Amino acid sequence: MRFTDFLRATVLLSMAAATMLAVFTVLGASRDFAPNVIFFSAGWWVIAAGIGGWTGRRVEVAHQIGRLLAQATLAKTMPEHRPAAVVANRLWPLFLAAVLAAAASLFFAQVAGVATGFAIIWALAWRHQANAVLAIEERDGVAFYVVRTSPVKPMALERAPGLRREVPTLDGSAPG
Repeated sequence: MRFTDFLRATVLLSMAAATMLAVFTVLGASRDFAPNVIFFSAGWWVIAAGIGGWTGRRVEVAHQIGRLLAQATLAKTMPEHRPAAVVANRLWPLFLAAVLAAAASLFFAQVAGVATGFAIIWALAWRHQANAVLAIEERDGVAFYVVRTSPVKPMALERAPGLRREVPTLDGSAPG
C-alpha cells in the first residue's frame, strides 16, 4: 500500500471513529437524561478541533514521518498490494480504542465523548501529511510503500522508483 494512501486512510478512519463515538456519546447521554454530558463533550470537541488544527497547521512533513522516509529501504521488487491488511495491521490501536470506548459508553457516555476528542485531534493533526509526502515523492521520483511487519513492531517503508515531475519555470528555463 502506498504510504500516502495509508496516511489518507488514517485521517479518514480517525474521523469516522470520532463520528461513531460522538453518536454513542449523544445516544448514551440521551438515554441517561444527562444533557450536561452532551454540552461538556461538545465543548471538549471544539477544544480538540482547535488543538488538532493548531498542531496540524504546517504543510511540511512531520519529524516522525521524515525520519521514517529517511529510513526507507530500497525495494527490489514491486511491493505487494494489500491495503486492507496493511490498514488492519497498522491501525489496530485506533480500532481497539474506538470499540472499547463505544462499549464503555454503554455505561458511561462521557468515555466516548472524551475518546471522540482525541480522534478529532489525531485526524486534524495528520491531515496535511499525505500531501507533504506526495510532494517529496514527486520531487525525488520515488514512491513509498508500507512494508508488512508485525503489528507490534514499528512501521517500515520501502522506496520504489516512481515518476519524477519536472515543473517548468515562468521563463521556460529548466529549474535549478
